[in-house]
Amino acid sequence: MGNFQLIATSAMGLEAIVAKEVRSLGYDCEVENGKITYTGDEFAIARSNLWLRTADRIKIKVGEFKAFTFDELFEKTKALPWENFLPEDAEFPVIGKSVKSKLFSVSDCQAIVKKAVVERMKKHYKRNTWFEETGGLYRIEVALLKDVATITIDASGQGLHKRGYRVDQGEAPLKETLAAALIMLTNWKPDRPFIDPFCGSGTIPIEAAMIGQNIAPGFNREFVSESWNWISPKVWDEVRIEAEDAANYDQPLDISGSDIDHRMVKIAQENAFEAGLGDLIHFKQMQVKDISTSLEYGVIVGNPPYGERLGDKKAVEHMYKEMGQAFSKLDTWSIYIMTSNEEFEQFYGKPATKKRKLFNGFIRTDLYQYWGKKPPRKDQEK
Repeated sequence: MGNFQLIATSAMGLEAIVAKEVRSLGYDCEVENGKITYTGDEFAIARSNLWLRTADRIKIKVGEFKAFTFDELFEKTKALPWENFLPEDAEFPVIGKSVKSKLFSVSDCQAIVKKAVVERMKKHYKRNTWFEETGGLYRIEVALLKDVATITIDASGQGLHKRGYRVDQGEAPLKETLAAALIMLTNWKPDRPFIDPFCGSGTIPIEAAMIGQNIAPGFNREFVSESWNWISPKVWDEVRIEAEDAANYDQPLDISGSDIDHRMVKIAQENAFEAGLGDLIHFKQMQVKDISTSLEYGVIVGNPPYGERLGDKKAVEHMYKEMGQAFSKLDTWSIYIMTSNEEFEQFYGKPATKKRKLFNGFIRTDLYQYWGKKPPRKDQEK
């Protein structure tokens, strides 16, 4: 079918990381707020779904145009080549959103887009009746921003953060895509030790192990576009074989996670086994103040409690202080802590080398980065 306009959607603040990933797959891309756009074929659709660690989902852009009236939205949607994407039995629900646009009623926009697609399909498939929609799922989205309508089809299905290894989770689990981004923002290499002192259900250590062994994050799950009649199963087979060949299962790793809550440690272990990484990651119950190691030039990545709830604030601030004291001994280690607590540096007892603004869901946080000493040259050659 040739090339498609593809969009990898991204959480706020992660666009540059998603773009870097898209480029490393070999595609030139442009970066906008919350999305990375590029061009690619069926293989690009499969590879993007399988490999992008930090993107939220992959969409195919069917069209983009200005729409100030419902008539305009209808006619311009109807003019798009829907028959190239939707077979006669396609199931095609329409979802929508509207920001700063004259057409602000989302339900009306959805109904109009649905009607326009049906009209186009009736003409192409020479039908007078409604479509049964018993086949593959093609979820259409109409997104209006400042009177520009972007019409896409979702090629992922469940969000890409669903890797297929999460058996259980705690109250506020970190999204897998954000966990991967946190690791990719560090200077960690697979031959260095890695610690997550607030591992919760194990997401950060598991993502680190997958990055360390170059395991495709989508390897153990399915995508909605696998059921589409115009992407050959051969494409998916080839891309999965490619991923299998690219994985470096022999890469030794020293990754550990700890948590104050023994139940979370058990959940983390179960999730790691589900991901096929149970033997590679060491989990233990432990307080952050007790963390010590004789290893050097490692990386610590942590998403500690933020103390958002009033009663927790004092305890959390005390814990930040203890953390600062424990980590002050690790002068060759690089330390990355994400929290929404704006006084973190004060309690930790040291200003960060660098701060980066990130969103954990809807919570605005900072990633406080403390860079350790660089390893000696010969250490890098090993």
